[in-house]
Amino acid sequence: MAYAITQTCCNDASCVSVCPVNCIHPTPDEPEFGTTDMLYIDPRACIDCGACADACPVDAVFPVDRLRGPDTVFGDLNRDWFRDHPTDHAWGRPSFPRSLPGEVGTLRIAVVGTGPSAGYTAQELLRSTSAEVTMIDRLPVTGGLLRHGVAPDHQSTKRIAESFASVFHDPRLRMHLNVEIGTDVTHAELAAHHHAVVYAVGAAADRRLGVPGEDLPGSLPATAFVGWYNADPTVPADAVELSAERVVVVGNGNVAVDVARILLTDPDRLAATDIADHALAALRRSRVREVVLLARRGPEQAAWTRAEFLALRQLPGVEVVVEDHPEVRAAIEAAVADRRPAGFDALAGSAAGSDSQAAPGAGSGSRAALLAGLPLVPYDGAAEPGAGRRIVLRFLSAPVGLSGDGRVEALTVERTTLVAGDRMEPTGERSVLRAGLVVRSIGHRGVPLPGLPYDERTGTVAHRGGRVVDPATGRPLPGAYVVGWAKRGPSGGIGANRACARETVDALLDDAVARALPVPGAGHRDFDRLVRSRRPDAVGLKELRAVDRAERERGEAEGRPRVKLATVPELLAAGRRR
Repeated sequence: MAYAITQTCCNDASCVSVCPVNCIHPTPDEPEFGTTDMLYIDPRACIDCGACADACPVDAVFPVDRLRGPDTVFGDLNRDWFRDHPTDHAWGRPSFPRSLPGEVGTLRIAVVGTGPSAGYTAQELLRSTSAEVTMIDRLPVTGGLLRHGVAPDHQSTKRIAESFASVFHDPRLRMHLNVEIGTDVTHAELAAHHHAVVYAVGAAADRRLGVPGEDLPGSLPATAFVGWYNADPTVPADAVELSAERVVVVGNGNVAVDVARILLTDPDRLAATDIADHALAALRRSRVREVVLLARRGPEQAAWTRAEFLALRQLPGVEVVVEDHPEVRAAIEAAVADRRPAGFDALAGSAAGSDSQAAPGAGSGSRAALLAGLPLVPYDGAAEPGAGRRIVLRFLSAPVGLSGDGRVEALTVERTTLVAGDRMEPTGERSVLRAGLVVRSIGHRGVPLPGLPYDERTGTVAHRGGRVVDPATGRPLPGAYVVGWAKRGPSGGIGANRACARETVDALLDDAVARALPVPGAGHRDFDRLVRSRRPDAVGLKELRAVDRAERERGEAEGRPRVKLATVPELLAAGRRR
């Protein structure tokens, strides 16, 4: 029986490298790899060896005959991808691990950040060279988006952190946490102690709506909401108020889906995860019964991935409905028309005589087709939410203003229409949605880093192939590199950072061979002393391990993976108890 890749796919392509028949696609060498939601196994070519399942860092690969309930749809998703992307599974050119000539000597590399892109960068350097690596983070704990961005009910996705365990136990690794570059230590000081510095700092800012009332209490960016339920120490425990019955989430990408799901999931289910204690307590008291996912464009332009949306449809005790609108209805029917089996009703959502648990249109690449079978309902956002818990998908609606007496009480939206394919135009028709909380989830943007050139247009560090460059001349800044979202913008999942890190590390090693890296004037002991003089409360590897033990011990006592420490003082105190 063939294997299939499921919802938790991280796209890091570990499975691709071990497949003996090259039946997992898209591979990192194929154009679709940079934009795919997930990877797929061709059931016609799979030889059932299970190597991919063993290699997967997030346990996303299973035999098709072992898929149960809502997961059965992934057998169709894997099969149908190859219908739309035929391939002969021919092998590409082989690639081999990099190495450095002995005369280059031992490089000292600083990596700023400890999230996935930083982890893959350090892993690549430590595996392929004799380099000494220093990792630095502004927070007193590692993980970046793995710790503070992945939803708590996606524990399998967080297992990718285990693949970095060897990095944190490598004797060539040094760690300085609770240290901020640009504040505690400058880029110039960091560069003076290392041959190269790789920035893996992500995209920390949220895109703004640019409408009146956006800064009212009760309006917050998705990063704050996600950080709140993930115990990010920079987000206060009281940052989110859940006293209203309706929440509006502006946007419909995977983060917006996460927010909606966490708001309406039974807290007893979340209690078995590593959700922040303060968030779990607030969700138990929550009055939220309805979450509206608001999108400016139509269903075909939805930003969620198929896997995440299919999981949302299966949320126990929660009804998912679509606001009825002629353009939305037409988009759904058009999306499924050419894939409809005999006897299939696109809006009723089932084929005659079918008892499949798969969502209609699940095997299609169309986002609109995923809505087939969901109720199309009239919607009045000015009325009180109805009985029960539900998620309302409202398309063709652009926010134009937030209002309220001291905090958000309502959101005004303007109906839009699509012209010339997917270009949005306002129609002038406006309505009001009563809501006590508005979460803005329309994307991220990088922030300027002191000492580095910034590309205002892309919101990233100015670079070429991972080398930081002077925008005015295009010339590389010697010894400065960038990786992850700070390099390519907020695109791609966790696993996409693996190929991104490899490109940056390859550029760095090419420069090392070409003798283009500056020679540091001081060593790692000098840097250690500098850090201690600027941040006496900096956290090292021993303290980090003590924090990890403390959280795991607390979790074991409650039957949870861990209980996160949610403030900087708590984290520092746990580190001192090593």
